[in-house]
Amino acid sequence: MMQQHLNKHLLITFIVLVGAIVFFGLSQIDLVVQDILFDFDAKQWILNRDLQPYKFLFYDGIKKFLIFSVLLLILFSVVFYKTRLIQEYRKGILVVVLSSILVPVVIGGLKKYTNMPCPKNEIHYGGIYPKTNVWKKFPTTFHTNKKIKCWPAGHASGGFALLSLFFLFKSRKNKILAAVFASTVGVSMGTYKMLIGDHFLSHTVLTMIIAWFVILLIVAIVEKFIKKDKKGLDEQ
Repeated sequence: MMQQHLNKHLLITFIVLVGAIVFFGLSQIDLVVQDILFDFDAKQWILNRDLQPYKFLFYDGIKKFLIFSVLLLILFSVVFYKTRLIQEYRKGILVVVLSSILVPVVIGGLKKYTNMPCPKNEIHYGGIYPKTNVWKKFPTTFHTNKKIKCWPAGHASGGFALLSLFFLFKSRKNKILAAVFASTVGVSMGTYKMLIGDHFLSHTVLTMIIAWFVILLIVAIVEKFIKKDKKGLDEQ
């Protein structure tokens, strides 16, 4: 029953992902939002990428905090593995740890192949890259030997990986709070990158959807293996 429920949500998330890609690709919403964040007279973004404390809070600091938190969770789980608390939450902990690793890896892997420019790289904002969609190639008149890696949003992927906390908690209230917290962290990280010209709105939104899809896949796999492991123990 649980597997069927997960399969249903995986399908829905995939449909939403495809729909979002098409919507952002065909609409002008990215440019509408990004134009507000760019001063065309001064030729600069609303926020300087080196300005503190914003850089520390939303870039360097949050990245280190997320990495430290995952390492601490792993250490805590290993040291106290046999305790009742860890045994009770081991499935959720495994989902969170795997998500924290695999979501950024998947997003980073996609960035290598999509060859999509950042706002700061586009001609519209003073760059050299023409506007394009993820399913299109650059015009034949545009030549570059360098692949650009701006889609999806790699930085925000670490924040959206925290959506996996939804599967750590037991009560509905805590699940909702975890989802709200993770969304806030991811959106904050993504918004910062928009303010400095590194990403469009679509990059952040699509990263959130992809992250959720990857997390659901991880939950489905973990659920399958734990169920198999439990069945094996029962047969002994």
